[in-house]
Amino acid sequence: MSPQRRLLPLLLTLSLTALLFLYSYHHNSSLQLILTPTSTSKSTSTHFTPFSPLSPQFTLTIKLLSFDRLESLSRCLRSLANADYGTDRVNLHVFIDHFKEINVSGSGVGVVDQKLRESQKILSFVDGFSWGFGEKLVHYRTGNVGLQAQWLEAWWPSSDDEFAFVVEDDLELSRLYYKFLRELILNYYYNSSNYSPLIYGASLQRPRFVPGKHGNKLQLDKETRLFLYQLVGTWGQLLFPKPWKEFRLWYDMHKAKGIKPILQGMVTTGWYKKLGERIWTPWFIKFIHSRGYFNIYTNFQRERALSVSHRDAGVNYGKTAGPDSNLIDASSLDFNLLEMGGLANLKWYDFCFREVIPERIVRNLHQLGSVLYSVQKHKMFILVSMFNSSPAVIKNMLCHFERLDVQNFILVGPKSDFLLDLAIRGHAVIAADEFLVSIKDYKLKGFGGFETDILVKSHVIKKGLDLGYSSWVIDGNMLPINADVFSDVSESDPSYDIYAGKDSELVFVRSSSATVKIWVDKFIYKIADTMASLTDRQRHLGYVLSKFLLKESVRIKKVDELSFGVKVGENGFSETALEVGKKAVFWSSETSFSFIQKKLEDLGVWAIDAEFLCTAVICHQS
Repeated sequence: MSPQRRLLPLLLTLSLTALLFLYSYHHNSSLQLILTPTSTSKSTSTHFTPFSPLSPQFTLTIKLLSFDRLESLSRCLRSLANADYGTDRVNLHVFIDHFKEINVSGSGVGVVDQKLRESQKILSFVDGFSWGFGEKLVHYRTGNVGLQAQWLEAWWPSSDDEFAFVVEDDLELSRLYYKFLRELILNYYYNSSNYSPLIYGASLQRPRFVPGKHGNKLQLDKETRLFLYQLVGTWGQLLFPKPWKEFRLWYDMHKAKGIKPILQGMVTTGWYKKLGERIWTPWFIKFIHSRGYFNIYTNFQRERALSVSHRDAGVNYGKTAGPDSNLIDASSLDFNLLEMGGLANLKWYDFCFREVIPERIVRNLHQLGSVLYSVQKHKMFILVSMFNSSPAVIKNMLCHFERLDVQNFILVGPKSDFLLDLAIRGHAVIAADEFLVSIKDYKLKGFGGFETDILVKSHVIKKGLDLGYSSWVIDGNMLPINADVFSDVSESDPSYDIYAGKDSELVFVRSSSATVKIWVDKFIYKIADTMASLTDRQRHLGYVLSKFLLKESVRIKKVDELSFGVKVGENGFSETALEVGKKAVFWSSETSFSFIQKKLEDLGVWAIDAEFLCTAVICHQS
């Protein structure tokens, strides 16, 4: 073959390529710029990293949610493809939402054609995008479903070893993001010593937002690299399989029954009232509130993050706002990105960005001292007895404590799922049965049954006195509706060492030389010995103290509950009683739960929903 004939195919190829380039540039130069840097395939990647082994069943799938922003989508895909995946198989699922239905009459025909062309460009680009790290799947919607369905229908885990990393199309990821996520999963999911069922995933976005109204400013010290925060992050969110499945089932049940994700005191509730089912985060936030779950966040200082949102115009932004953070890369690292501490060393924060200390469970006297120190305020704490009280009544009281900003309390009751759940949510609790068993004299005395209640309260008061703390004792048959009730009673006459309610489990023990002297083990067991001779209505601490201390050097004062509270009962109740300055509500242990709930609802002080959850998040700045 002559040189001219061999050259002819090459010249034709070059000419066609040039023509195609000029045509593309003429019709859409911006699109050509987007398409020029294609993906980095696994076969050509030069930045492999040897990774520590995970479970053989481990899989991670990127769920990329997109709509009509080709430039945003191409930037996001390029950043994902440039990341270091080592030799791991990582799948990519791209969900492309359809444009909304348009009226084709009149000028609408032209709009439809334009939308179709835009969709076809996006589909063509995604189809041609090379993903060499695992499976690439494209899900093109047949109708517009919106952001909520895009998130909720993107994933149903097939196993407990399957993870999803959800990104929206205006995000840009650091080349280091996968190495970090992989190490995080290894450390906080597969490492049993660091695993907690309370953790539902991890967000790579820079923490910027506190959803609880009037919450604390989001401030962290420089030493804090990782922390736990209840808020879900939508700008690069890793999801763990079990909590996500649990959420989807919870969502289905509530949606089917017409229950809305309303949580008073939250900024996100305002979003939901305005945007409705266009957004999904209020649903997930309500779920997290119901379960007490947390998310792992990073704190890299200098506004750096592994995932950056360019906040392009769309559902959340009317016009492009620009990147929210600085994307971190290897050249800007001034710390070990993969160094992750033990879970016990991380701090936990709620929706108000108020620190939470989960799982403070007191099982012995040694543990009691540190927990009392952590809850006391001005050397005083409140001991809430859960004996013979329904979970709903206790939860309602705790919701009022949150509203009143009362935090210096500790709960005591028999070990139960309810008690453990309260501890998981950050409340300090005493497991009464285990606590008493740890006291050697308890076994020798042979106490049990109804004496358990009095004994554990008495020992907790004694420990408080040893530490110099005064203490209140109340039970589930009282509802404080004003925080002043505690100071009003205890300071009404400071010369008294002890105040005891006439008809309720209401006791205040002041830290004084007299109470420290009298409150010894011998005195505690003397109280317990007497319990057997009392009637059910007399078996409360206030009555026993009034009986024993009249002949002692301790000054005790009986308190008439009606002087500062109102009592509800089966035989009548004044619903206007709280309007005259009453600060608490009382009822007898014989009063039926349904009656109590009805009357507290009438008063407007029933603060829980049908699932025994607070209807509001109340923030108080620290």
